[in-house]
Amino acid sequence: MISVIIPHLDQIEALECCLASLRCQTGVTQQVEIIVVDNGSKALPIEACSSIAGVTLLSEPVPGPGPARNLGVVHATGEILAFIDADCTAHSGWLAEIERCFSVDPDISILGGDVRIACRDPQRLTLLEAYESVFAYRMKEYIAKQGFTGTGNLAVRAEVFSVVGRFGGIEIAEDRDWGQRALRLGYRTSYCPGMIVYHPARKTFAELAQKWQRHTAHDFERIQSKRGWRMRWVLRSLAVAVSPIAELFRIGRSERLQGLRSRALAFVGVIFIRCYRTWIMLALALGANAPTWSARWNRA
Repeated sequence: MISVIIPHLDQIEALECCLASLRCQTGVTQQVEIIVVDNGSKALPIEACSSIAGVTLLSEPVPGPGPARNLGVVHATGEILAFIDADCTAHSGWLAEIERCFSVDPDISILGGDVRIACRDPQRLTLLEAYESVFAYRMKEYIAKQGFTGTGNLAVRAEVFSVVGRFGGIEIAEDRDWGQRALRLGYRTSYCPGMIVYHPARKTFAELAQKWQRHTAHDFERIQSKRGWRMRWVLRSLAVAVSPIAELFRIGRSERLQGLRSRALAFVGVIFIRCYRTWIMLALALGANAPTWSARWNRA
């Protein structure tokens, strides 16, 4: 059996789309159970979950997607655990590809897949859609260089999860932490390009800013244990400020963008984002409260 675990917080319409995409899966031969774990929504998504037979709805009051996923794992009965976020939709062959990869190679213990941006109008991307099509959710790169994949498109054998342990809380980047703990125990994450989910781009710069506040604060808290961390941090912030120039090649050759307009928007987007990240990094170096920023998820 495959257990699909979905953390949810105040995204009922997105959750309905996610569940609909799971209902339309093709090619999978194993039984599938779906576990939605609400993480403190204003209203439980009871109606959305009842739209598909057999969906289990749980509630985890501790803030953060990590604790929500952990509760889902406790109640899961499958030999394979598949994680997807409530605001994602799965390609019709997502579960079949997970099943195939684990069955053809018994040495594979953890899978990470391709996360693509779901654009409202693929012929006319917004600035954030163009930017995130190139720079967001680079799972193949994360797996190759840092040994982890995002938990919005992750599958793992249940027996391996029990050895690696639970996801961390909201105070850390739980996907990176879990993946790197697994790597230290000898479990490598394999990239599966046919394991595809779609994630919408952020609608506003404020949403993207909140993401970078949290991620940068996590990085800041980690680097403080290293010798000479402050100078290294300031130098890194300056490198981020000038980095858009180096991204011209990546934007120009990206297969996920079509036309000069989309590529120009992506370049403008990377300039804005990298400048904002530089400001966050310097603010932290000058005394901004990192725990306050790292605790921000998507709660009101």
